Amino acid sequence: MDAALGALPIQRRGILLPILAGGLAAGTFDLIAAFITFGWGVSRGIASGLLGSQAFRGGIGTWILGVVLHFLIAFLAASLYCVSSWKLEFLREHFFVCGLFYGIAVFMIMNLVVLPLSAVPFAVGPFTVAGLRQGLLVHMLIIGLPISLSLRLLSK
Repeated sequence: MDAALGALPIQRRGILLPILAGGLAAGTFDLIAAFITFGWGVSRGIASGLLGSQAFRGGIGTWILGVVLHFLIAFLAASLYCVSSWKLEFLREHFFVCGLFYGIAVFMIMNLVVLPLSAVPFAVGPFTVAGLRQGLLVHMLIIGLPISLSLRLLSK
């Protein structure tokens, strides 16, 4: 295994820690913001992406599934950003601006691609200006920035 790691460039070896830290931070901050904004039932809303309206009648298992799915998405977002930095070196160098724009991209992908393709039982959109503003700011500041900052600080 050491021989395999030795063959990888230095920057690719140290990618796991930024992914874990960025995904954990972004997922935690976003979940706290969702609990504050939408209440404790938001986790069942997340689980409804897989289970449909049945999720809202589920118990603690469904609630936990929603939390797990939420963190899975956060870790996937962090993984995509960190792996992209192998080819797009400016993601690490200009972490602040790139993190803000990455948060916008995550918001748009979640709301315009993932949610419409999921089993969520309610229609997505139309967006209100206040909801759009809040969603964009939340994704920029507590998803995009923690992911980009973790890459900047924790990658080798």
